[in-house]
Amino acid sequence: MDAEQQSGAAPVLEPTDLEPTDEVEETAVADGGRDERADEPEDEEAADAPEYADEELERAVAALLFASPDPLSIGRLRGLLGGIGKARIERALDDVRGRLGAAGLPWELRPIAGGWQFYTTPDMAETVAGLSKVKKDERVSPASLETLAVVAYRQPVTKAEIEAIRGVQVGPVLRALVDRGLVKVAGRADVPGHPLLYATTKRFLETFGLMALEDLPRDAELLRD
Repeated sequence: MDAEQQSGAAPVLEPTDLEPTDEVEETAVADGGRDERADEPEDEEAADAPEYADEELERAVAALLFASPDPLSIGRLRGLLGGIGKARIERALDDVRGRLGAAGLPWELRPIAGGWQFYTTPDMAETVAGLSKVKKDERVSPASLETLAVVAYRQPVTKAEIEAIRGVQVGPVLRALVDRGLVKVAGRADVPGHPLLYATTKRFLETFGLMALEDLPRDAELLRD
């Protein structure tokens, strides 16, 4: 994660000496494959929703986002606030962003990983960089980054497909990525042998500051000077 985020730096990955096993990886499917947004309530405001004045709702939304260590989706905010309508939550989020921008404070509210979270502003990155130093055993190795990039752009992808692209064995690296929660098993391929399919997780989006996979740089952006 970039240095400007208040919650800290990105975990760094090191390969392990263990090959992935179906037992470990199938557990990763159960833990990481669930889409939290599937449980979000509908857009209609609950009949027993508490009555919030606009300013009170804005303060409540800001307090929840500030207190949460993880991004909060609109559905999650609605649930925490008793079923307030989606449109009102969206207006409250816009109001919080507007207030922060107008105040000139070193914080901003960003959409990330399907939710919203407070960050320090980009101009404060160097100032807060000291808080983002990571331990040596948490650093992302080049091999891990290369494998993670293949998974991110080709998902769902098998281990054999990753190895064909990278030209090296990736078993230990994949195991490390699964253990770190950046990659999960997303099922099995419909080919002989039914090998495991790999995909990125919500934590991957949070770590790299992405709202969705569509925000990954495209070819033209990667080639830009």
